[in-house]
Formats: sequence, C-alpha cells, structure tokens
Amino acid sequence: MTLVLNKTIALVGMMGAGKTAVGKAIAARLHAPFIDSDSEIERAANMTIAEIFERDGEAFFREKESQIIKRLLKGEKCILSTGGGVFLADKNRQLIHEKGASVWLNADVDVLWARVKNNPSRPLLQTENPFQALSKLYSERKTIYALADLSIESGAQISVDDMADKVISTLLDRPDILERQDD
Repeated sequence: MTLVLNKTIALVGMMGAGKTAVGKAIAARLHAPFIDSDSEIERAANMTIAEIFERDGEAFFREKESQIIKRLLKGEKCILSTGGGVFLADKNRQLIHEKGASVWLNADVDVLWARVKNNPSRPLLQTENPFQALSKLYSERKTIYALADLSIESGAQISVDDMADKVISTLLDRPDILERQDD
C-alpha cells in the first residue's frame, strides 16, 4: 500500500509547535518533499528572519512571507512548514485552503515555552518578558489557528514520531488530502 498526497499540507501554529520537526517526519514517511517557508524566505533575502525584522520591519517581512507562500503552493505537492504568523493573514489562509490543506499543531503555551525559551532567533520574543510575549501571542492567535482544516493536539510527552503518526492518521480520514492506494 502506498500513501498518496493529493494536496500540499501546510503545518500552521505557534513557534515551537513542532512544524519543522514534525513536518520533516511526515515528509519522510510519505516520501514527499519538505519545505520550510522561513528557510525559503531567508534564502530569497540572503539574510535571517531576525535580520529582516530588524532592517525592514515586520510588515515588510509579512509581505515577503505571503509572496513565498503563494509561490510554494503553486509548486509540487509537499509538506510545508509555515512561520507562526503566516496563517494570521486572511489572504494566506484563503490561499492555503484553496491550494492545499492546513493542519494546526496545537500545543499549549507551557509546551511552547519549554521549546523556545532558549532560542535567541525568535524576533517576537526579544522583549523584557519573553514568556509574557509568547502568552500574549498565543492568546491572540489561537482562535485564528482554530480555523485550520484540521487540528492535532500536541503535548510535552508526545515525541516527534508519534506526532507525525497522529497527523498522518488524521489525514487518512481525508482522502482529498491523503489517500491509500494499493500497489
């Protein structure tokens, strides 16, 4: 039996939710390409996201992010790890819904904090109180992430491989996204 990806799967959610790690595991299992939108932005700009934020500001970054997402969704079906802010823009949500499927990796703020607290490359956490900043972002964003096509609960005790299995299992209930084919 082979699993066939019928749409690009866009993993959405907060920083630290596991979009990159889980996305790579899903892509490996499905023998599908894995693309990280943040890496694509950095490659196109020839600078880090933190440098883009510092030099050009968040609004400029968000516009470039939308351009990259649009380009990636036109390409080969893949597992797409998106930046934490991608899904906040109506135009990005609409495009992902039309051209792919969104999967929210839903982890609570304590799990997210444990994963990102020692990572200096998170520009939105470069504040006096990074935990408070993360909590505020989570509160502001969770209702928008809930608009995703699918939601998968994550937790501190769930391994990357187990999370990938949960996502694939859930996707198999949606043959428009992922289907089994007999060899």
